[in-house]
Amino acid sequence: MAISLIDEAVAQGARQASACDVLGISVRTLQRWNHSDLEDKRKTVEKTPGNRLTEEEKRQILETCNSEEYRSLSPKQIVPALADNGIYLASESTFYRVLREKDQMHSRGRMAKPSPHQKPGELVADEPNRVWSWDITYLAAGVRGTFFYLYLFMDIYSRKITGWEVYEYESAELAADLLRKARLSEKIPVGQELIVHSDNGGPMKGASMLATMQKLGVVPSFSRPAVSNDNPFSESLFKTMKYTPAYPDRPFESLTAAREWVRTFVRWYNSSHRHSGLKYVTPEQRHRGQDVALLEARSRLYQKARERHSERWSGDIRDWKPVSSVTLNPSSAETKKEEIKKAA
Repeated sequence: MAISLIDEAVAQGARQASACDVLGISVRTLQRWNHSDLEDKRKTVEKTPGNRLTEEEKRQILETCNSEEYRSLSPKQIVPALADNGIYLASESTFYRVLREKDQMHSRGRMAKPSPHQKPGELVADEPNRVWSWDITYLAAGVRGTFFYLYLFMDIYSRKITGWEVYEYESAELAADLLRKARLSEKIPVGQELIVHSDNGGPMKGASMLATMQKLGVVPSFSRPAVSNDNPFSESLFKTMKYTPAYPDRPFESLTAAREWVRTFVRWYNSSHRHSGLKYVTPEQRHRGQDVALLEARSRLYQKARERHSERWSGDIRDWKPVSSVTLNPSSAETKKEEIKKAA
């Protein structure tokens, strides 16, 4: 490659020494290359590993794995079973390696085939009381190893906590009762569709909860099993609650104490907490539609400040445009990352 480049440069009028300098080699090196055979003449000896299986041994392993007796078993089960019959063909890892080479690592026989869980569909909320998220979290109780359970519903559009209660145990019946109360509290008209998203826990998918949803015209939506990112808004709210400076350092001594603390937190969160994902308006301001006027006032204030001291501004004023809609489980990975960040 280097020789041909130099020859091409020389043919176009360049000096050989200059062309060599560009490639970082000397003229003597180029001369040696031109007068020598560059073919690699090193002698190598191909050695066959002594522990390599023969083709016959590989065939025997495959036939055993695909036989009527063993085709529904994994090598971890086949190898001990063969040993009990006084037969040793190879180790488990060798069985796996042979199966992998022959593209037989997929499910064989009657082994259960993997059933991938589909990501929940994208849910978009462009006004309050369209999409809710709910979950249950533990609150440590005074007796070591025991907990109270906080049930909490929130509106993803405004982040407002629309319903909550602390109970001593998890129950689909209690969850259904809280959903009815939350819906009445928000005065949601009969016939207005409300989507409620949750994870796959027992209270979320219990018969009482699903029956209540159907009766109220609520559309259920569920996360994939063991995938917390499918329900980021509730997860982020619980993190905000447990990392707030006011969260008790000690377990709650009683159910009443837990309820009183949560009541104080909900009041603060809904009416005083300026949410970063909502351009720093409170959930109640967003829920009532007051955020538009507040953000317009901020924008005007910033514009006047810039006009008074334009030399202090290197660019445009801060973006105070209201968030038009909120998406749960967006289809784009980047958008999802941004939504999870905003949910905090």
